[in-house]
Formats: sequence, structure tokens, C-alpha cells
Amino acid sequence: MPDLDGKVRYAVVAGGSISQGAFMPGVGQTDNSIMTALVTGDPAKADALAKRYGLKAYSYDQYSQLLDSGEIDAVYVATPNFLHRQFVVPALEAGVHVLLEKPMATEEADCHAMIEAAQRSGAKLMIAYRLHCEPGTLEMIERVRAGEFGDPRVFTSTFTQVVKPNNHRAQNGFAAGPVFDMGPYPLNMVRQLFGCEPLEVSASGSKTPGGEVNTWDTVTVSLRFPEDRLAHFTLSYTLPSSERFQLIGTKGEIEASPCFGYGEGVSISYRATLDGKTQEHTHPVVDHFAGETAYFSDCILKDRAPEPDGQEGWRDVRVIQAIERALTTGQPQRLEPLAPKGTAQPDQRRQFPLAEVPDYINTESPTE
Repeated sequence: MPDLDGKVRYAVVAGGSISQGAFMPGVGQTDNSIMTALVTGDPAKADALAKRYGLKAYSYDQYSQLLDSGEIDAVYVATPNFLHRQFVVPALEAGVHVLLEKPMATEEADCHAMIEAAQRSGAKLMIAYRLHCEPGTLEMIERVRAGEFGDPRVFTSTFTQVVKPNNHRAQNGFAAGPVFDMGPYPLNMVRQLFGCEPLEVSASGSKTPGGEVNTWDTVTVSLRFPEDRLAHFTLSYTLPSSERFQLIGTKGEIEASPCFGYGEGVSISYRATLDGKTQEHTHPVVDHFAGETAYFSDCILKDRAPEPDGQEGWRDVRVIQAIERALTTGQPQRLEPLAPKGTAQPDQRRQFPLAEVPDYINTESPTE
């Protein structure tokens, strides 16, 4: 049951950068969510974060104890991608709701296991596609799906950053590399804008000579959708930070940058060109993590199914696995046709001011 003020009680699983720098500060911006517990493998971090937020700290070995404690209603899972299943399935089986960082998993089988666990218990599973609650993103999706830009035909995107060699993302192969880490952003965006699923995947990748990332550090992906719609995007762990996408339809185009990021000074903005005239659309800086948490808590409190559910997460993972096969074999990969899935809706929009982010408490834990 929620706390005495009717707020959903969350435990944070893993105290790494996204938890400390985004989720934990963001929860305090909402009026329907509160943190009550933390799970971490670092005792010093457990002590410091527990004091900062007034939490009860648990080690990973005590996770089942937490799930049975009655102290929480939901968990926010932000472990490395390849560890998601081991924390999500037990929570769902215990009737604890789960807000899970993307990508949902690194294997389709893990996605299915989580979906089935949620179906068995009735606990809610939401994948943390924060942009599904962000005002500017929702406005673009709504306008494209309403046909303002005609039939959407071509999508292109670039998303790059420099990842330090000692970061776990650079040292755990494809499962932690740029395609799984950054690929869900352009992939999910084009699926939302086109309103359909890709049928064929091609990819090419490179490894920087002398580089320390132990997988392809730069990858270009090509997707073919129904009705011969095309998408292309490039991802990198070794190039200066850049994020943008362009969608061209039969009546006009959208160009967005920034479009995937979050935090101080990051406002999701876009330029819409119709009838030869370009108009700039700028939205306020909002707290994406407060927004997605408030939305998920609303779903819990009102017993509604969250929109970016396990099926949404799996649909991205199945494409990412096809990208890996295309990279490995050098051959295009066909995908089984899937019926369209509902896109993010305007009523998911949440707008909270950006939380102040406290100093980061460092750790050497490989799981955070």
C-alpha cells in the first residue's frame, strides 16, 4: 500500500550515475512518489545515500528480504543492462511494481520472462522511456501521427558521445556497447513516428584502431519498414557528443536537436517545415525522471496499464539483437512482421521543474 500521504514507495536498485544524477533527485519533484529504500553493493555509498534521502539501505544479498518487507510498492531498476532480469522477475513475482531502465534486457528471452512474470502476478512493468512523458517529444509524435507532415517516409539520426575506457559500458562487449545503450533512442523514436515495426535490418560497425572499447564503438544502422519507409542512424562511443534526428514526410519535415538528452539546459526542441516555411518550436527544460515516475505512479494508484510496457521494451530489443546479427554476419536480417502497437499519448505528458542534482558519490562497484 502507498504511504500515509498516498505516495507510491520506491526502492532504487543500483546507485550509479543515472540513479544518483537523475532518478533520485527527480522523485522529490513529484507529488505522488517517494523513495523509502536503496539497494547497492557499496557500503559507503549505501550509508551516504541513505542519510541524504532518509532511506533504508539493503545489500544485493538482502534483495529478497526487501521485496518481502512491505516497505515498498515499486522498484526502480538501474543496474547494467545484462543484469536486469535477475532483479525484475523476483520483484514482479513478489507483487512489486517495476520501473525498469532501458534497454529492457540484452536477450529476447529475458524480456519474455519479465513480461510473463508481470502477467502472472498482476504487478505493473514499465520500461523507462522518459521521452514518452516529455512535452516536446509527445508534440512531435502527435503531429506526425496526425498526418501534418504527410506520409512519413525517411528518418535519419546521429547520437554520439565519448565514453571513458574504464566505464563498464566500454568493457562488457556488445551488451553494454553503443547499440544497446544509445540505440533505443533513435530506434524507439522512429517506431513511434512511423507507427509500425521494421521488417529488415542492416548494419555496419567500426572499432577505432588502438581504441579501448571492446566492441564496435561506432555503428550505422539501416532499417526498412512497411510501405518502403526507411530509417538510418549512427551511434558512437568515441565521437564528440551530438544528438539529432530528421523526419521527412510527403508534406514537410521535422528536425530536432537536442532530442534524446536530459538535464540542465537541455530543452527538447524542433524545427517544423511545412509549405516551405520553417517554424522553431522550443519547450521548457523539464525533469524527465520526475515525469516518468509521476506517470508510472499514477498508473499504479489508478490501476492503469502503463504505455511503455514490456511489449514496448521487447520490440526494441528484438531489433537490437538483429543489429548484432547483421554486424556479425555482414548480411541483412529479416524480422517477423508485427502488428502496430499504440504510440505514446498526449495524456502521458508531465511537466516538472528540473531538480537540483547533488554531488555524486563515487563507487568502484562493477554493478553500478
